[in-house]
Amino acid sequence: MSFSMGTFFDSFSLLIEYARTWLVISLISLVVTWSFPAQAASRIDPQLEQQVLQIIREHPEAIIESVQAYQQLQQQELKQAQQAFIQDLKTNLQTVIGESPTTGSTKSKTVLIEFSDFQCPYCAEAHKTLKELLVKYPDKLRLVYKNLPLVSIHAEALPSATAAWAAYQQGKFWEYHDALFTNQKQLGQALYLDIAKKLKLDLGKFKHDLSLATPAITKDIQLAEKLGVAGTPFFVINSPVFSGVVQLANIEKILTDTK
Repeated sequence: MSFSMGTFFDSFSLLIEYARTWLVISLISLVVTWSFPAQAASRIDPQLEQQVLQIIREHPEAIIESVQAYQQLQQQELKQAQQAFIQDLKTNLQTVIGESPTTGSTKSKTVLIEFSDFQCPYCAEAHKTLKELLVKYPDKLRLVYKNLPLVSIHAEALPSATAAWAAYQQGKFWEYHDALFTNQKQLGQALYLDIAKKLKLDLGKFKHDLSLATPAITKDIQLAEKLGVAGTPFFVINSPVFSGVVQLANIEKILTDTK
């Protein structure tokens, strides 16, 4: 059998490309702590795998290039998602709000989207500041609440978000929201029921609605992931003077600059 150099280089290039793809997929799986099913792993040809590993050892720069290219692609997709979100804030506000709770002036030119976690101490501090701003600028600010329970570090983040959603179904979200932050150190089932009683909620409906909250909360989480939100509180604002991600400390200046 004849074997030309062209064929050799074509095969070698193919293996290089395979190596890049194979390792990038492996790296991604490690980053997101996801592993291939056992049956998928069993379909990999052991001989081909050894060839790929050998190429990786001899050409580590190919792997670095692949990882960098993947990271650049991720950054581009993230930037596009963020830009699309800001544009929706300007032109399709109701789409962004969806069924999320809002407070403040519905006629305000400034809309603040907050991603928050009821067990996050920084969110509790931000809550105090936001309440002050809503009182100080009643006609200049509309606040929209989005859930981002950090379940990996806050055991009560999701249960408290679920309870607040159930209260929202009876028109008492913001009262329940305030009570959760005020009693943040006591978060738990006893507190959730106690707040419901104090707000005179229909307890039967409240308990039933707890089981229906998952889709709405999941939708908020997916939006946060799409926008690259890694922590709470996280704010995005749209006003006549500024649109984009904003720090809590800068919100009041934006409000004072807005006519």
